[in-house]
Amino acid sequence: MQASQIDLVTFGPEHLGAAVNLSRQAGWPHRPEDWQMALALSEGLVAVESGQVVGTVLMTPYRAECATINMVIVNEAMRGRGLGRRLMDAAFQIAADRPLRLVATSEGLPLYKKLGFCEVGIVMQHQGIVGEIAVPTETQDAVTTDLPAIAELDRVAFGADRERLISYVAGVGEFAVIRRDGRVSGYAALRTFGRGEVIGPVVAASLTDAKTLVRHLIAKRPGRFLRVDTTDDSNLSPWLVELGLAHVGGGIAMAKPQIDHPADRAAATFALANQALG
Repeated sequence: MQASQIDLVTFGPEHLGAAVNLSRQAGWPHRPEDWQMALALSEGLVAVESGQVVGTVLMTPYRAECATINMVIVNEAMRGRGLGRRLMDAAFQIAADRPLRLVATSEGLPLYKKLGFCEVGIVMQHQGIVGEIAVPTETQDAVTTDLPAIAELDRVAFGADRERLISYVAGVGEFAVIRRDGRVSGYAALRTFGRGEVIGPVVAASLTDAKTLVRHLIAKRPGRFLRVDTTDDSNLSPWLVELGLAHVGGGIAMAKPQIDHPADRAAATFALANQALG
């Protein structure tokens, strides 16, 4: 079977069931609702052969400032035939001239390097169940009027406007915040995802504040299965292990071109929304 016999068509809601099946084949925990969220925030394509979806790719734009390429999956029976490259080339066309980011698996890393992506860090996936812990006194549950401040803090840390992502998470999850001098200086989000719930994004002015925000959300979910995707340079990973959230894998953070964050940012990202969305 040649790649030329496979059509690339716009990813629509009618393809979600097949996409869930592909992610399960790849060993990913995504539920239909997780795919729905990704698609709602993204544009994408599916590869169709003889009426069957055999590949997916999404491009999640954060205005014109950057985009993430994610949910790149090729049916295991179709691998080695250039379909991954075709999907990536198509995603480049949708992204236009936006700077791009992605998290690579070990299998996808060689292709992404060939396509001009450079390694910028390591993403570390932590998950597990934590027992009861005390709610920190420094944190509060966010309220609706905090969302603009949360979105602005996220923009400073991430380097692009992700207001649509923040709004979506607000509709399906919850936020905790730290306030100083009457202003939001850090936030963390929690929502249902995969096998349980995911904590992220987490944006804070310091590692101490990031830990405090994560503790706030863990304290509200004793005995629940939780996941946190962090980065090696955040220094959050050893502490997560101490809490009982084991390091179970991850990926390679990549960018095209290289990301250049200002050194004087008021806040940094300590945990991702997930590996797909950054």
